[in-house]
Amino acid sequence: MELIREITEELKSSYIDYAMSVIVGRALPDVRDGLKPVQRRILYSMYEMGLFSNKPYRKCARIVGDVLGKYHPHGDAAVYDALVRMAQDFVMRYPLIDGQGNFGSIDGDSPAAMRYTEARLSKIAEEILSDIDKNTVDFQPNFDATLKEPVVLPSKIPNLLVNGCTGIAVGMATNIPPHNLSEVCRAIIAFIKNPDISVEELMKYIKGPDFPTGGIIAGDKGVLEAYKTGRGKIIVRGKVEIEGKKIIIKEIPYLVNKSKLVEKIAELIEEGKLDGKAVRDESDRDGIRVVVEVREDVYTALNKLYAYTNLQTTFGVIMLALVDGEPRILNLKDMIECYVNHRRDVVIRRTKFELEKAKDRLHIVEGLKKAIENIDDVISLIKSSSSPKEAKESLMKKYDMSEKQAEAILQTRLQKLTAIEIDSIMKEFKELKDKIAEYMSILSSKERIDEIIIKEMEYILEKYGDKRKTEVVGKVEEISSEELISEEECLIVFTKAGFVKRMSLNFKLQKRGGVGVIGIQLKDDEPSFVTVCSSKDKLLIFSENKAYWINAYEIPKFDRHAKGVKLTNFVACSNIVSAIPLREFDDTELLIVSKDGYIKKIKAKEFENAKRSGIIASSSNIAFACIVEGNDVFISTRKGYTVRFDVKEVPKLSRNAKGVKGINLREGDSVAWVSCRNGGYLLTVSKDGYARRSAVKEYRKVSRGSMGVINYKGDVIMAEVVEGIEKLVILSFDGYLLRTDISEVPVQSRTAKGVILCKKDVACCTIER
Repeated sequence: MELIREITEELKSSYIDYAMSVIVGRALPDVRDGLKPVQRRILYSMYEMGLFSNKPYRKCARIVGDVLGKYHPHGDAAVYDALVRMAQDFVMRYPLIDGQGNFGSIDGDSPAAMRYTEARLSKIAEEILSDIDKNTVDFQPNFDATLKEPVVLPSKIPNLLVNGCTGIAVGMATNIPPHNLSEVCRAIIAFIKNPDISVEELMKYIKGPDFPTGGIIAGDKGVLEAYKTGRGKIIVRGKVEIEGKKIIIKEIPYLVNKSKLVEKIAELIEEGKLDGKAVRDESDRDGIRVVVEVREDVYTALNKLYAYTNLQTTFGVIMLALVDGEPRILNLKDMIECYVNHRRDVVIRRTKFELEKAKDRLHIVEGLKKAIENIDDVISLIKSSSSPKEAKESLMKKYDMSEKQAEAILQTRLQKLTAIEIDSIMKEFKELKDKIAEYMSILSSKERIDEIIIKEMEYILEKYGDKRKTEVVGKVEEISSEELISEEECLIVFTKAGFVKRMSLNFKLQKRGGVGVIGIQLKDDEPSFVTVCSSKDKLLIFSENKAYWINAYEIPKFDRHAKGVKLTNFVACSNIVSAIPLREFDDTELLIVSKDGYIKKIKAKEFENAKRSGIIASSSNIAFACIVEGNDVFISTRKGYTVRFDVKEVPKLSRNAKGVKGINLREGDSVAWVSCRNGGYLLTVSKDGYARRSAVKEYRKVSRGSMGVINYKGDVIMAEVVEGIEKLVILSFDGYLLRTDISEVPVQSRTAKGVILCKKDVACCTIER
């Protein structure tokens, strides 16, 4: 008969059948024993082979062959992989198989072929199979209906929680983390005693997942979410120790490949993302030990390892398991409740089995008791019988016995008729009566059943319980980009063509009068501004009328031969007039001086929103900006004039304001430098490389807006108030850099030319404080 059906319906039906086959028969664990079908078949097959923990090991090829032939008609690789996984102590919190040979490593090494390895059941696996021969679970036909296999294992161990499970089905996946057996057993006992217990109360017992590789769970928020909803994200970090400039990794996150982690760290060092000397894997049979030697701040380097490598991972919890043959997302309490219900069912079925067994034995013993009470007549009856059949029928008729009782009497050996043996039969009769009463009592009382489960949990806890391997720490903030930056003193160089670069301030100090060393590679360009800052500072940049800011660490770090990168990569300007390093945008006051000599005060926080596109800083063209750090303002001009006045004379104005008159510039003159610091000297540097210090007291204080007094006869590049203990950084027009102590510059009168500082023409300079 031809069956006509829509192809869409056929495809839908067939795919659903396939999906359910994968979900139920392959990928997901049963909530009761925490095992997938292949794992259950391996353990049961080993149980049938007698491969207990006190017996010799057997070749894995033999085990795999037995599983394939009897219960699991799939590829041998799938079975062996499942067997290996159950034997790996870095995957299973409590391995179910005791392996001998190469079963792989945490470095990702493959296990040896099954013909080389051997295995047997671990002690804890025997608890999972305990009482399976007492009708505690249902059996089903195997693939060819020639044998029976268990639908589920009795499992005295709450295996799904303690060993976890990972599996990908069709349209769904499970990812249950392993837990500590002691904690889970205590939580189960607490649940049995108080079925209304909340997830939060259960978490007093179960602190969080407990991974076989240890590590640290960073924050308990994800743990609580996973336990309450069945889904959550847990941040797992490796455990490290700090020794000077060494980071020693002692434990790594769960399922992380150690050798790949080491390779990644080496890559970071090679690429310059981690300022390190070397990474060495010194692990041995005593445990993991990966040593990372760094040059930068060790805690910054550690944050980089967390951010860029698998030293920090996210474990996505999906607590999905089969409940009554259907996939369900379960919270922590649901999982415990399903397991306890399973154990109740196992205890009831085991008790019924023991009850039936005791009743059967009691029936036999009652027959023996009757025979003993009438021993002489029984012996005479048997002797007078012509055949065993006749003897059995006579016994059944005369003493009202069953066939089984009569058969047992006839099978009894003469030695059983001794006084000792007769006493033991009478004793057994009494014991059986007591046992049956006990079993009946258990079956009639839910409380008795729960008491048995609690005792079993206490036994498991005492025999197999251990301490946590994974530490759960409090709230851990996400690693910010700033935490990945080592704090160091940097030199920021800007050029007229709009390039910028950051360099380490590791240039050697030189005596004055030299040429210096190459500081920036230039071609048809020249330095326009230079400043010293911390890598964690914010750099407030001023163009002619706008302000912008970027983090100093955002500017790429180069060596001294590099040209740098375009400033427009970071802010919407190419030519700058000033750059001020700030740690925060707070109430710190800044001075802004325009090209025509106007000045104003403004708070740094006014520029907090400047960023890439910039905001208006002045309604006039800006010449210079600096921080207010002293009581007096010094404005110096290119042609060598300086005016000094009280900073209190400068009003606080808005960003759009022009300001008030600060200096009355002479024709053809312009503002070269502005300083507002406390110090004893005014350091002046000229374009032709000369410098001198003059006492501040030589510059009389005047009202703002004056033309100032002569400070230097020449083209002034910088005039900064100093103490005399700072360092000076100079950049020449062709990119040479000279770093020297300011104490090298002599103190002279304000009319003196000074001494030669640099043999090259100076483009810009800055003070290193």
